[in-house]
Amino acid sequence: MLLSRVRPSQDPGGAGSSSNVENMHKQFPKLEDFLGKRDFIGALTLLEFQRSINELQNPSLIPYCCFHLGDYRKALDEYKMMFTKQDPTAQGLTWLNIACCYFCMGMYKESKEAAEKGTETNLRTRLLFHLAHKLNNEEELMNYHRQLEETLENQLSLASIHYLRMDYQSSIDIYKRILLDNRLPRNCPKQFPVMLSCYLVDLIMSRCDVQLPLVQKLMEERDFVALNVYVALCYHRLEYYDVSQEVLAVYLQAYPDSAIATNLRACNTFRLYTGTAAEKDLKPIFNILHQEEQSKHGLFSNAYDLIRHNLVVFRGGEGALQVLPRLVDVIPEGRLNLIIFYLHQDDVTNASALMKETKPKTIPELILFAIINVLLHQQHGNKENLAIAQNYYNRIGSSESEHDSVFGRLCMASAHFLNSNFDHCILYLNSVRTHYYNDDTFNFNFAQATAMTNKYAEAESLLTMIQSEKIRNDFTYTQWLARCYIMNKKPRLAWELYERMDTGSESFQLLQLVANECYRMGQFYYAAKAFDILEKFEATQENWEGKRGAAAGVFQLIIAGHEPKESLIDMIQLLRNSSNPQAEKMLAIMKKWAKENKLNL
Repeated sequence: MLLSRVRPSQDPGGAGSSSNVENMHKQFPKLEDFLGKRDFIGALTLLEFQRSINELQNPSLIPYCCFHLGDYRKALDEYKMMFTKQDPTAQGLTWLNIACCYFCMGMYKESKEAAEKGTETNLRTRLLFHLAHKLNNEEELMNYHRQLEETLENQLSLASIHYLRMDYQSSIDIYKRILLDNRLPRNCPKQFPVMLSCYLVDLIMSRCDVQLPLVQKLMEERDFVALNVYVALCYHRLEYYDVSQEVLAVYLQAYPDSAIATNLRACNTFRLYTGTAAEKDLKPIFNILHQEEQSKHGLFSNAYDLIRHNLVVFRGGEGALQVLPRLVDVIPEGRLNLIIFYLHQDDVTNASALMKETKPKTIPELILFAIINVLLHQQHGNKENLAIAQNYYNRIGSSESEHDSVFGRLCMASAHFLNSNFDHCILYLNSVRTHYYNDDTFNFNFAQATAMTNKYAEAESLLTMIQSEKIRNDFTYTQWLARCYIMNKKPRLAWELYERMDTGSESFQLLQLVANECYRMGQFYYAAKAFDILEKFEATQENWEGKRGAAAGVFQLIIAGHEPKESLIDMIQLLRNSSNPQAEKMLAIMKKWAKENKLNL
């Protein structure tokens, strides 16, 4: 044991003097101080200490602090422990708090069972209202909607349901009305608005009811500036990112250290500018959140996963496999972004497996479900997958909320494309073309649709605009580009595409395309060259007849003066490569003409 060598300071009053004890009591923090600053870690530490020395006056504050720290499992255990010791008349409120814990843990059936045993209060109505939405019970949803009274918490709860049902404008209307009706002096403690901004939109109703005078006082003096965060979030969902930034600035000016608001600002920056710019917005709070997460404490520790998730998005998928898999059931977008990552890696199997565990409801989910079914159809040729994809694209494009949006029009274009109705597909694509002028995937799909309507000049222009190496190396792209070159009377460029390809099944298919399409378009020189190579691979009657017809066509064009005489030398060489008896007769005729026209063979 190491003993201290430091000499104790002299205290004339002695260690046990009354003045010393009084100073200690003055310096010792009070529970109200912790709660007023929303320092739930400090409050919980003090409460657990009080419990350890049997001086705990209000046991319900322990699960209250656990709940606000996001430790719902511990809060649930504490409430269950309280329940066994309570008088039956007080158990009704505890059932509601237990239901709130279950709700935040995603255990909706258990939450409903607990809530139905709870005391009939506005909190119970709000909770059952949200549970009806989570459990897809439309009849109960409308029933509890009618029971909502005109209180602030109920209106916020209603706004959140509108948000979850993607009726963002109705949410905005409620928030704006509250802001206009409650222009109170901003005299409440600084940290209180942060509390409001930290509630998830669909969890406003789940604040545990605790009889705490300080909290009641804060509720009476609340500052509604935090609602600007919700309004900004709605505008973000409506894709009015610049408006969202303006509204959000009102809150950030007062509380620049808000994790939720800073994250939303970064999301807007990502949509308006680049992922790099968005990442810079997150830097001020990321290190703080990382430290809190490492210590497993902190008011915003639950935001750490959200920001890590968004950083993956901002970085174009970098680190996706390290971050997203464990967030699949934590952040709704986590599953969707992991699916998108797999699709970018051409891993349809894993993407499809993740999608099977999801019942698509939102527009992004429906679009991904349609895309995966298209890819499965391409892989396996199952017409059922194609029909499912068409149905989802039609459903999105014709919906009231999306029929006039960019995504809605893209979905209608996709539906018409899959249905081979390319004229209508082009109409929809043209209506959003300005948004995707330099988008390679958009231009590739647009090029295929225009080519299918025989607009080959426009299709060629779109194809040559594409910069993506992945698309340019795709055989479908090569086929379409070769076809457009031929239709636009540029057969030499189509032939050069073939010459650049490695020998294989795809180069053989392209050779067949060049041979037949050039022949059909009267471009006999390159048709003859293509059929000559095909005949070397397969000396079939069909290939010989194609080669013979093309050679004769070149000879005819030379005689008419539409083809250089030198081309006859190449045709004679091609015919010499053939063992068919008819080749000798054609050679004799060509040689005779060459001699008469003084062409040196």
